[in-house]
Amino acid sequence: MTGLCDARSAPNEFVEINGRRLAYRSVGEGRPILLCVRFRGNMDSWDPAFLDGLAAEGFRAIVFDYSGLGLSSGVPTYDPSEMVRDPLDLIEALQLKEVVIAGWSLGGLVAQIVVASKPGQVTHAVLIGCGPPGPLVKTAEQLFYDTAGIEVYGLEEEEILFFEPKSARSRAAAQASVARIASRTEARSRPVPIAFARAKLGSGPRNPSFPADHVLEALKTTDLPILHIGGDHDIIFPVENWYALNGQLPTVQLLTYPSAGHGPQHEHPEASAAHIAAFVRSTRSAI
Repeated sequence: MTGLCDARSAPNEFVEINGRRLAYRSVGEGRPILLCVRFRGNMDSWDPAFLDGLAAEGFRAIVFDYSGLGLSSGVPTYDPSEMVRDPLDLIEALQLKEVVIAGWSLGGLVAQIVVASKPGQVTHAVLIGCGPPGPLVKTAEQLFYDTAGIEVYGLEEEEILFFEPKSARSRAAAQASVARIASRTEARSRPVPIAFARAKLGSGPRNPSFPADHVLEALKTTDLPILHIGGDHDIIFPVENWYALNGQLPTVQLLTYPSAGHGPQHEHPEASAAHIAAFVRSTRSAI
């Protein structure tokens, strides 16, 4: 079933594969872009304006709940090397072709593993507010760990985690985005259990935060086009770590928004969708 409605009304759909039931939604028609969500995220963590923007650009935007979380069954995990089974199984179950794999934050690590392990399954990768594998030149801020484990995020926590609190424009964008996300009032997904999330969070910054040498090697040798969209003040995955790899990643393009944080696609939803569309239209891999 293709998504013929907007993000606020897209129905929950389900597919049975490899012993579990994966929940997903589709918005729009066209080239599939499969979006892997952030830490503590579910299908309702995406800004409807961003998903509708992708649909307006000719994509079929597909969001889903990871195994065992939200409305999906199975065993939950936050190990990206295991989480990668979910997007790969969805590609198979939905018989998707010419797929753009995308991921935000933790989901961006999952998307990178798709690139490293199954590059033939996708044509492009879009990474949002995530970090590269390997040693870091700038680590996360303790403020992220102190905030991310709070049970219920209010507007202040949303600003800290995903926007730039120092910027009045960013704070206004946070308020607007939070309102859009809350505007879907029926058939919402279930929150990620706080005990599960806290157990996986950790107490402070790590270096590296994504120790995956084989993924870094893949990024250095792939011909798959990759776009990273970031904010210039991302408190968990500083964008400086991507710029430190200049000259080493042959296909990675970097788009960095000023006075923005960890959720640039929510601060600039339509613009981010337009940039993704231009990137996909203007680049191609050799697969």
